[in-house]
Amino acid sequence: MHLDLNLLTVLDALLDEGSVAGAAERLRLSSPAVSRSLGRIRRLTGDDILVRTGRSMTPTPYALAVRDQVGELVRQARDVLAPSRELDLAELDRTFTLQCHDALATSLAPTLLSAIAKFAPGVRLRFLAESAVDTDDLRHGRIDLAIGATVPDLPEFRSETLGHDRVVAILRRDHAYAGKLDLAAYAAQPHILVSRRGRLTDPVDDVLATHGLRRRVLASVATAASAMLIISRSDAVLTAPQAIWRPLIETFELRTEPLPIPVPPPPMICSWHQRYDTDAAHAWLRAQVRTTLTAAVPSGHALAAGDSASTIAPPIRSACAGPIRL
Repeated sequence: MHLDLNLLTVLDALLDEGSVAGAAERLRLSSPAVSRSLGRIRRLTGDDILVRTGRSMTPTPYALAVRDQVGELVRQARDVLAPSRELDLAELDRTFTLQCHDALATSLAPTLLSAIAKFAPGVRLRFLAESAVDTDDLRHGRIDLAIGATVPDLPEFRSETLGHDRVVAILRRDHAYAGKLDLAAYAAQPHILVSRRGRLTDPVDDVLATHGLRRRVLASVATAASAMLIISRSDAVLTAPQAIWRPLIETFELRTEPLPIPVPPPPMICSWHQRYDTDAAHAWLRAQVRTTLTAAVPSGHALAAGDSASTIAPPIRSACAGPIRL
């Protein structure tokens, strides 16, 4: 059957108003147009719907029986075709999945969870580590937000650059070259890399090569926490974004030094699938992530090497043993 669902709107108005004229005025249609629609409804249902009783019209038993159902169908159709964009955070019950590097999760999670607990207590977050291989999780909705340093190359994805961080050298507080890490000393130190793919080189090596230098990479590890533990117990150096890694730098009582070579500040890019563009809850989550990360990496944070003095993280109680010389 080919049904004209507009007839439901007319039927709902007829049953509420009890007359063709009243329904026509409510729907802003002419009385003849509503009369024609009533005729079509009668033919489809095999029922008179409204019958004349003196100067008024009375609904039939069938019309009375379906009145509530018709009204509910019209309300449901209206909700589908004209959805409300208002978001009741107090009643929001949803789980969001975010994927990012563990250093970023460490920096992002505490503040973000605090805001969510305050405004949307029914929301839960899952933080997933970056995969060693590319996946379709973002496309298929298994991940709501991916936060990293690259922009998706397909038009179905949306992205927003939330800021740029400054790359620094991270080393033990009592490192022999603390405060005097020039280019030659930087290249001569043992280095630790963090790579989800296990890579033993990164763009820093290309920059060093232009100066005729090559560094010695001791190891590549998958997580920030592993790298920081190694740095805290050795003479090795880690090159990483300063603001995002600050919670770990402070936890492991490490210090940062400006790089003696210019390295482009890495961006923080939030990516999602276009299906969530108009989703009010998802837009709210994106706003919370944006607020948290832009506060962590304020505008203008990305400075050239040597623009600021080295930073020593305040002492925090640690269970780490003494350094292991490498």
